[in-house]
Amino acid sequence: MKILMVCLGNICRSPLAEGILAHKTKHLNLEVDSAGTAAYHVGKLPDNRSIEIANKYHIDLRKQRARQFSRADFDEFDIIYAMDTNNYAHLISLASNKNERNKIRLILNEINPNACQSVPDPYYGEGDGFQTVYDMLEKACNKIVQNIE
Repeated sequence: MKILMVCLGNICRSPLAEGILAHKTKHLNLEVDSAGTAAYHVGKLPDNRSIEIANKYHIDLRKQRARQFSRADFDEFDIIYAMDTNNYAHLISLASNKNERNKIRLILNEINPNACQSVPDPYYGEGDGFQTVYDMLEKACNKIVQNIE
């Protein structure tokens, strides 16, 4: 199974989600990647604040590089998790058929089904925004792992 995590720039939320899920599923036959709907940071490392919060939990994000979502990702991945409703809508608009649309999910719906909540973008925030995002994604990834196992 292949899972893709998607946010806007692929330097804050989706790299964290990728790192958390990959860390929790080392024992499973699962491939995890991340991408952004925008090309702002292609080729760059995740945000230092994402790297720092992941390191706190023994997760290394430094091998990741930002990339933009492409139409080929619909063929490559089984599940595509959007971090927020804006990116969800953007992904839905890129899907060309029902099969592709059915792959797209909001990640927080894993813990609060049908609530359609967004993981807040911590990029411009201060303080514990990255910790808050980590905590949300960690709960969602725990549920994803439960569902896979």
